[in-house]
Amino acid sequence: MRPFETFAARPPYHIQGIAGGSEDLVIAFASIGHDPTRPPSPEFVRAATARDRPALFVMDEARRWATAEGFDAALRGALTTLQARQKITRILAIGSSMGAFAALRAAQTLPLTAVLAISPQYHPAASWETRWRAWTYPLPEALTAPLPQGPYLCLMHGLQDDAAQATLFPPQMGCDHILFADQAHATLAAHLKTRGLVEGLIDATLEKDRRRLLRILQDAGGQKRQLPR
Repeated sequence: MRPFETFAARPPYHIQGIAGGSEDLVIAFASIGHDPTRPPSPEFVRAATARDRPALFVMDEARRWATAEGFDAALRGALTTLQARQKITRILAIGSSMGAFAALRAAQTLPLTAVLAISPQYHPAASWETRWRAWTYPLPEALTAPLPQGPYLCLMHGLQDDAAQATLFPPQMGCDHILFADQAHATLAAHLKTRGLVEGLIDATLEKDRRRLLRILQDAGGQKRQLPR
């Protein structure tokens, strides 16, 4: 494994990176993690750095769904530092849960090619949503996930316990929404990782091979969301 280095340390944001020779960059945003007493750790490391890709790993140590001050500046600073070293042609953002929400927010700031958002919340601080209340209570209840125009977006949700959040995402051109009937919020990313599919999802998305992307997700049990006419 290539070594990590620090690209930005602007509390509560900490961005680490791994160098690579490819012109494709993956930016992976961490979820809240499993241990509330420790900062989140880098996620999707193996898949992000495959094919000699450089990667940036963004951790929100305050666990504020990328709403704390300094998010945009930390991202732009890290990308500028990397671009001073090498040419970057395409940029993909990926994340799960809070990390997926942050990846969508990053698309409002950075020139992203695509976003792979696994189990993103639409209303993380909604009054009826109690799963992350220990972290979301300072957030405005009206906070919603952005769906920026421009980059290709692929949203993925497990319907066992995420149907309420999933159905709130409005349809949008350039966005595929894949639903997994047999997965839950906490199991979907692990399901894709265990099957070794994340690298292929990243490859297909960067190559703009939507047919391959959807085939991988369908083979993993996902179905494209069908909206009423």
